[in-house]
Amino acid sequence: MTAKRWIVREHDAQKIDALARALSVSPTIAALLISRGCADETSARKFLKPSHEHLHDPYLMKGVNEAVTRLLRAIDDGEPILVYGDYDVDGTTGTAVLLRALNLLGARTGFHIPHRFTEGYGIQQPALEKAWAEGYKLVISVDCGIRAHAPLYWARDNGLDVIITDHHLPDEGEGVPPAYAVLNPNQQGCTYPDKNLAGVGVAFKLVHALFRERDRESQVNSFLKIVAIGTVADVAKLTGENRAIVALGLQDLAKATNPGLRALMEVCGCGDGAGMTAYDIGFRLGPRINAAGRMDAARAVVELFSTRDTAEAKRLAMHLDTRNQERQEVQRQIVELAIKELEGSAQDPANSYVAVIAGEGWHRGVIGIAASKIAERINRPCVVLSIEDDVAHGSARSIEPYHLLNGLTSCADLFDKFGGHSHAAGITLKRAGIDELRRRLNQHAGAHLTADDLQPCVYVDAELPTEEISFELVAQLKDLEPYGAGNPRPTFLARNLCIVAEPRLIGERHLKLRVRGPQGRPLETIWWNGADRAPVLKNGIEMVYTVENSKWNGETFLQLSVQDVRSGQ
Repeated sequence: MTAKRWIVREHDAQKIDALARALSVSPTIAALLISRGCADETSARKFLKPSHEHLHDPYLMKGVNEAVTRLLRAIDDGEPILVYGDYDVDGTTGTAVLLRALNLLGARTGFHIPHRFTEGYGIQQPALEKAWAEGYKLVISVDCGIRAHAPLYWARDNGLDVIITDHHLPDEGEGVPPAYAVLNPNQQGCTYPDKNLAGVGVAFKLVHALFRERDRESQVNSFLKIVAIGTVADVAKLTGENRAIVALGLQDLAKATNPGLRALMEVCGCGDGAGMTAYDIGFRLGPRINAAGRMDAARAVVELFSTRDTAEAKRLAMHLDTRNQERQEVQRQIVELAIKELEGSAQDPANSYVAVIAGEGWHRGVIGIAASKIAERINRPCVVLSIEDDVAHGSARSIEPYHLLNGLTSCADLFDKFGGHSHAAGITLKRAGIDELRRRLNQHAGAHLTADDLQPCVYVDAELPTEEISFELVAQLKDLEPYGAGNPRPTFLARNLCIVAEPRLIGERHLKLRVRGPQGRPLETIWWNGADRAPVLKNGIEMVYTVENSKWNGETFLQLSVQDVRSGQ
């Protein structure tokens, strides 16, 4: 296993002391706030206390005026509106939010979620033709459409108005498609203050504007629960407006009255939603919602959040749970196959910049997860392709220093279609183009990555001897939540630790142990997936860790979670 490089953040002691005094927090919390860009009292208080006032005015987003005018006209005239959403968790939650909002405003609505395997990603012309034949004259997308140029030209030529709400990056060459209105904070000319909204977040901004126009703005906050779920599960950065959306949504989960949401929380073991964190969304609710589109038809998610029947909600929640269990097994198989294919190929990760792995008939619903796991394992961008006949469908995931979409754009002539973000994307190409994709993508990445970029890193927020850990500190750390992309759980470094008792194996891969600093008390410690590295656990080690409260048999205790260990320097 390649040794990880530890990058310990440096701090200005004077700035830390000043902020700690101003906020009446510990120096550790002040240091963490400064490292998250909150070096002054105003920004730090805003970070610690997310509120509704931190949600931006929806009319700051380009295209909102045109979209609102067109939608209100359709509502007033009784004109049917089709909501066209993506099949991932971002698109399905956004579709549910937009549908609910339109229905509350009196709209006639329908929705379409494309099937991953029979229709593919994004807006497709056959679906628009079907909508037009059924009498729709207005379609609004959720989390898709920003690169759907050909279908939208057809729509424009045939009198079908399409409003795009999306957050994916537009095509640099063609710009935005010829839609009636385009809402996307990442489109050229949009000065919206926050570019990190998820697709569900963009849809929510449109809902906010619509409800303001109908003097129902007081109802807007009720949508934040579902918006928060979609935002976290899409791994959007939990900074800026997203932080406020998720914090406020989490606060309200216990008040949820939506039968589908309550049924899903129950199936996930989250009870009534009280005390839920972003972790619960990301690792409990999110995978079950995503499993619908990965394994079957994602419309079940929209049906779950739309039903008002408790029995139907329970049935749909159990359906998603079953699909998730199927997803887990298929995912395990495909990850094993992909790793075996990589190890058996000429692609030695140590001598390449990008792994491009292809297999016949691999389940397309989980290749994105496989790409993520392999990218994490080899610390290089990874593309996993499923070949069916002459066509390869792929998902790509990147590492932090590499802009994946730029790399794919350099190979654009090889693709039938592609799109995504800086660190995650989807592609379709001919089987014959796979080798050339591998060559050119490695060439591009080689010109933009350094040897240091390819060495796995552990980022340390601050040195914190275990003697300084307390329940009070852990309570203050909770004020930095929600944790997630862009705001990770704080990591600390402790030196010269002693192992108090022989590490105990938990399951097949985890270790349970107790550690103690030179002058401190023993602390319970868990090392997830650390069994293979048990030999490094000797007295005098240095450890990077996170800390939180844990409960067992009614007792609350401090627990460290190991991120990495090395021998003392």
